[in-house]
Amino acid sequence: MSESLSLGPSDLHQQLTPYRAPWWLPGGHLQTLWRKLGPVPELARQRQRILLDDGDFIDVDRQMPNPQARPERREAPLVFIIHGLGGCSASPYVLALQAQLAAAGYESAAMNLRGCSGEPNRLARSYHSGCSDDVEAVLQTLLGDDQRPLVTVGYSLGANVLFRWLAESTLQPRVRAAVAVSNPFSLAHCCDFMISGRVSRYYGRYFLRRLVVAFEEKQRYFEREGLLQSLADMQALEDPRRCRDLREFDERITAPLNGFAGAQDYYDRCSSDRVLDAVTIPTLVIHGQNDPIIPLSGLPDRRRTPDNIHWDIHHGGGHVGFAVSGDKDWLEKRILHYMQLNGC
Repeated sequence: MSESLSLGPSDLHQQLTPYRAPWWLPGGHLQTLWRKLGPVPELARQRQRILLDDGDFIDVDRQMPNPQARPERREAPLVFIIHGLGGCSASPYVLALQAQLAAAGYESAAMNLRGCSGEPNRLARSYHSGCSDDVEAVLQTLLGDDQRPLVTVGYSLGANVLFRWLAESTLQPRVRAAVAVSNPFSLAHCCDFMISGRVSRYYGRYFLRRLVVAFEEKQRYFEREGLLQSLADMQALEDPRRCRDLREFDERITAPLNGFAGAQDYYDRCSSDRVLDAVTIPTLVIHGQNDPIIPLSGLPDRRRTPDNIHWDIHHGGGHVGFAVSGDKDWLEKRILHYMQLNGC
């Protein structure tokens, strides 16, 4: 039987279905795959391209609220969503959340990290686990003169980016609540786990293949489009096909592309477990103990984290999975409930 372990508001679990992993999805591996293979809602989203000061761009997909849903919520916050490694705004968990938010009367904006919107970005620079400066640039443009409050939600790598942004941004006072799902707080620990773990090695190889393919496609794009300086910046790096695992890819590709001295410098400077004390707004961390990518040992000591960070940890759930018999939107409802507990 699966039961929640929570440190946070005493009423966090009230009026919520307790998490129970379904019998037909035993183990974190299957619970993770279920999220990727399940049906996704169809949304009529609006794409907005945001130009960055360095000459690159980021695409954001906005979903308007259902006009019949809670029309009195004129001051409802904008919900900003960041996807995970290898994902995009069309990832099933993003679409599921945007559908639930629209039905409840909230506008949402799902950010595609650099190069993740279906069109390669213009610079050799890639997205990574600490690209909080991109989040800041996007939100500053997205909001403009809009004074609405914010709610922020991040998944996996996007959850780590979210924590980094919360710790650094001048917009933090406008954020009413944040939710981090399956966050790799310690990047080095999680990377080593995906290299050495019996099941997690599968995910490490999967992500490595995705990253190498994306790198090569980007090179070909730069060559076709005549983006010679960006092409030269990528050609100056080692051949990514020689990388045996994610740590080598981060050492040879991610770190030099993004201004880090190496993989360990990247992990040290971007891991979100180092900035928890700087996050002052109510933040919910949802995590499964059987996550095949992020082990429980990689989470911070929850007895020593600020009281505004609320831990919602379950025996099951996998990595951004959380399948529940008869309630396919359990995770999305959990996020909505936390928002509403914080006056959103």
